[in-house]
Amino acid sequence: MPSLLDIRRRIRAVKSTQQITKAMKMVAASKLRRAQDRIQHARPFATQMLRVLNSLAGRVDPAAHPLLDERTELRAGGKALLFVITADRGLCGSFNANVIKAAANFITEHPERQVALGLVGRRGRDYYAKRGFEVRYERINLFGKLQFEDARDIAQTAVDAFVGGEVDRVFLTYNEFRSVMTQRVVVEQVLPIPRTVLDAAAGAAQTGPAVDYLYEPAPEELFKTLLPRHVEVQVYRALLESNAAFYAAQMTAMDAATRNSGEMIESLTLYMNKVRQAAITREIIEVVSGAGAL
Repeated sequence: MPSLLDIRRRIRAVKSTQQITKAMKMVAASKLRRAQDRIQHARPFATQMLRVLNSLAGRVDPAAHPLLDERTELRAGGKALLFVITADRGLCGSFNANVIKAAANFITEHPERQVALGLVGRRGRDYYAKRGFEVRYERINLFGKLQFEDARDIAQTAVDAFVGGEVDRVFLTYNEFRSVMTQRVVVEQVLPIPRTVLDAAAGAAQTGPAVDYLYEPAPEELFKTLLPRHVEVQVYRALLESNAAFYAAQMTAMDAATRNSGEMIESLTLYMNKVRQAAITREIIEVVSGAGAL
């Protein structure tokens, strides 16, 4: 049985941990508010741009721009580039583990092609860099001051690899922010630009009514500016989604840790009182026994 001194030391240690988790929860809640505002402002534009570009890609000749090249007949040894977006820190529940697991599942589910990795975030970098995978891009400490230029750098790497014929597909895997309690792991294709499937009988897209476009200037000149910007916007949205989801996961994890610390303190306090009561009872019995012996 531990002594009262050992139990008091353990209670003090748990209280110190509780103060840390409570402070981290408050910091995460404060940063979550700003991150949530950023993604809510960026998401409508990115979503609408994705819808328009997907619809547009289904109505033009893929030869109009290299980023529209579907490459349906993959050459032997075709390769995909998968960007894995994790956090730089832990203490966020299964946030990082879920993304790493989704990336691993993607690799095992596509044995017919090689998969190169782009690692964004320290946790993903530390996990995959030591396991023999080809790493074409690596970036850590990005989320402290996340800017659009960071997304542009990642998008440029993806575009150069795709246009240069080094990879046939480019994917993003990240945690999508749904709510404070819910984050969903997403694996989505960025390049080539996904094409909306058309209904040949009705002449309409399955996702909505058919829309035709008039191009001014020529489609080639328009795509030259619009498509690279579209890739940058989608990468930026993924980074913002992951950033907001991280703070939500961390706030939830620290809240649970704070509540568990409180329960542990109550349990240890109750146990300490029982030990102290037993010690007092034993001393009283010893005094009474000694007096009876005299």
